[in-house]
Amino acid sequence: MTTDSNGRPAAPAALTVLTTTDSEAAARELARGAVEARLAACAQISGPVTSVYRWQGGVETAAEWQVSFKTTPARYEALEHHLRTAHDYETPEIIATPVVRGSTEYLRWVTEETAPDGGAGPR
Repeated sequence: MTTDSNGRPAAPAALTVLTTTDSEAAARELARGAVEARLAACAQISGPVTSVYRWQGGVETAAEWQVSFKTTPARYEALEHHLRTAHDYETPEIIATPVVRGSTEYLRWVTEETAPDGGAGPR
């Protein structure tokens, strides 16, 4: 794990944010909206997957599509807001996992592609 100058764990350079939805079309819409708004550098859709979960007192089984977004800690709150607003689930899964290591070039790309100004700053 990387540490800052005080020996504390360094903030992650990137996050992987996961959600699920009930159709491939909905997954594509969530992914495209987040990338177009620069809330994520990319999104990967996997599915269908089988989800087994407890909901409103019962155990449910459903086919779902997972969407994995690559973003930065600075853009997380805006991405979460986008997912809550655009999602059709009452309580959508929104889980962020820190990226503790990655290639410098890839992490730079994620940062540039999620910059609100389009990464137009000095390089």
